[in-house]
Amino acid sequence: MRWFLIFIVTTFSLGFAQDKPARHSRTSPFSTGERLEYRMYMGVFTVGKGVTTVDNSFHVKNEHSCYKVDAFMKTSGMATWISKVDDNWGAYIDTTELLTHESYRRLSEGRYRLHEVITYDHNKDEALVLTADKQTGKFGKPKRYSTPDKVRDIVAGFMYLRVIDFSKYKVKDTLTVSGFFEDKAYQLKIIYSGRKLLTLMWEEFRATSWCPSCPITSSSVVKIPSLHGFCR
Repeated sequence: MRWFLIFIVTTFSLGFAQDKPARHSRTSPFSTGERLEYRMYMGVFTVGKGVTTVDNSFHVKNEHSCYKVDAFMKTSGMATWISKVDDNWGAYIDTTELLTHESYRRLSEGRYRLHEVITYDHNKDEALVLTADKQTGKFGKPKRYSTPDKVRDIVAGFMYLRVIDFSKYKVKDTLTVSGFFEDKAYQLKIIYSGRKLLTLMWEEFRATSWCPSCPITSSSVVKIPSLHGFCR
């Protein structure tokens, strides 16, 4: 289900930390209790659906107040004939710098299963990865990895993109970013493509457009020609 994995990554853009400070908007573009819905189309057919939610309450992780953000993605329609996907990606993201303090994945893709929990130590720039046994459901020994400074997972990366003030960037400006996905760190780029006016479901939206290189697996990176971030 390579295309559905692309849908997951493009929905959340990518997990990253800024190598250089981005220009932020002064107002937060999201809040507790938020719910957003997404759909993936091939032609006129809906092949995937996604929902992101921000919990109504704040949570404390590593002594930081955090948003609890969850993403749920499923195949639908004809796509389920090929492989049924039912995934949950989530993260606890602090409310000040939008850094990930804990992330988790519960994946069900055909016969593939994964339950993973990652805790982040931003003082040591490390990630502690726990993976559950597919048979017993019990977590094995943790694996420790080095991470870039101020790292974010995929979910926090998506939320962080929403606070960047793209009106202060010029077309073809490049944001160099670093991130952690599965068990590796990445140096990726996002090229700002300008602003567009899109018409969806007979309604017009102002949008920013960018072109990222997205990690699909720990050994594969895919360039997505263009993504649009909607803004009112």
